[in-house]
Amino acid sequence: MKILEKITLIIYANIMLISSIILCLLVFGWLDIGLVGNVATTVIVGETSSKILLGVSVIFILLSIKCIFFDSASKEQTKERQGVLLENESGKLMISKETIENLVNSVALNFQSAEDVTTRVELDKENNVKVFVNLIVNEEAIIKDLSANLQTKIKEKIKTATDLEVKEVNITIKKVAPKTQETE
Repeated sequence: MKILEKITLIIYANIMLISSIILCLLVFGWLDIGLVGNVATTVIVGETSSKILLGVSVIFILLSIKCIFFDSASKEQTKERQGVLLENESGKLMISKETIENLVNSVALNFQSAEDVTTRVELDKENNVKVFVNLIVNEEAIIKDLSANLQTKIKEKIKTATDLEVKEVNITIKKVAPKTQETE
C-alpha cells in the first residue's frame, strides 16, 4: 500500500503545482480567463472526462481523509520507536528503550567519578543498539579511563541483560562538577 500512497502523492503534488501555476498566471493577467474557463467547461461537461475527473476527485477526497485522521506509521514502525521486539517459539518479549536507558544509567552511576547521567538509546532495523550518554563527572575523574571503562561495561551489561548487540556507546562529558566542601 505504501507504493500506491507514494504514487498518488506524486500525482496530487503535480496537480497542485499545475493548479497553482495556472492560478498565478491568471492573477498576473498572463493567461486569459476565458480560455481557462472554456477548457474547464469542456472537461466537466464531457461525458468521459467528467467521469474520470469525478473518480480522481473521490480518490483524492478519500486519501485526504486518510491523511487527516489516520496515522501512516505502521505498527512495526511504532514498535521500533518503543523498543525491541524479540520472538522465539515460546512467545514474544518487548524490551523498551527506557529499560535499556535504565541499564546504562545504573552502570554509569556505579562509577565513583560519575555524578549524574542522562541517556538516549537508538535502535536500527537489525536491533543493534546505539547508546548516547551525557555525563557529569567530579573533578577527580580521569575522563579517558572513565569513558573507556564505561563503554566496555555498558556493552557487557546490555549484552548480558538483553542479548542485544551494542554498535556504539557515545559519551559526552557535559560538565566537571567541582568538589563539594564538607563543613565540619
